[in-house]
Amino acid sequence: MTDDTLEPLNTSPSFREESAAAATQKLGPELLIGSNIFRNTNGVVTIQGKEQLVLETRPEQGLLLVTIDLYDATGTQIAHVRRNTLVINQAGQFTIDIHQATTNMPSDAPWVRLYNRQSGEIAFEARIVSDNRIQITSGRFYSHTGALVDITPHYCRIGSGRTLFGDVVENRGRTVVLG
Repeated sequence: MTDDTLEPLNTSPSFREESAAAATQKLGPELLIGSNIFRNTNGVVTIQGKEQLVLETRPEQGLLLVTIDLYDATGTQIAHVRRNTLVINQAGQFTIDIHQATTNMPSDAPWVRLYNRQSGEIAFEARIVSDNRIQITSGRFYSHTGALVDITPHYCRIGSGRTLFGDVVENRGRTVVLG
């Protein structure tokens, strides 16, 4: 006589699938700087040995938050933005524009743009391109050593010596290091 009882199928996800899903949810933001991709970062960018930029998202508020130190060509600090607020702004050199998303449409993504009123150029611009992905679309500012940081959609150049283009870096939850 055979046993006709059937065991129910286990339809719950396996431990491995649950672990992979949990690990995916815990990944830090991916930063797109020029044509370079920095995966699983902590949102901090160190330039020539100094933490100069921090990018944070607040999806529930529809915001991208930027903290950045700005220097002149001699390395003297001239401005400081703390979570989208100009805290230091010598001679009123910079203005900031902030777009807060009001819908979930990709065309309504949050962005922050910092203008240099003296040069008439965008000093820094970043936007959220998708969940957990932040793109620095342009930048033209100086590091604490006075080296020009030039970011375009195609490259990221630090001073006259180092240009990054097309690099893909796994940061494992750590800081992005430039220069």
